[in-house]
Amino acid sequence: MITAKAIWTDNERYVGEATSRHAIVMDTAKEKTASTPIELVLIALCGCTASDVVGILRKKREPFTSLEVSAEGDRAEGYPAVYTQIKLIYRVGGKVSSKAMEDAVRLSKEKYCSVSAMLEKTAKITSVIEYL
Repeated sequence: MITAKAIWTDNERYVGEATSRHAIVMDTAKEKTASTPIELVLIALCGCTASDVVGILRKKREPFTSLEVSAEGDRAEGYPAVYTQIKLIYRVGGKVSSKAMEDAVRLSKEKYCSVSAMLEKTAKITSVIEYL
């Protein structure tokens, strides 16, 4: 079982901690001093799919030298303001075959990425691959 908590510290700032006991600061004020909880959802998606893609490319022995995954998200009007559309941009460096990269992104989305599977309940997730 995974557990998590958020502890209010001051103003609109909170410290989040989970089972791993690593802490992260969150801020919901207009003058932000940290990421908001909803921003952390996109960061989690980027981290989850990046981890999948790296693992798949390594398994295929693809000679990648870098990988950056970024996300652009649109949210619903009103509350709850869930993500309705998310665009993932994969920037990969090295001599990676297009087929290997496309397969890795597809497998992450369709099979491995738990964050993506949860977000797809409300958001249409699309992907773009850029080769550096």
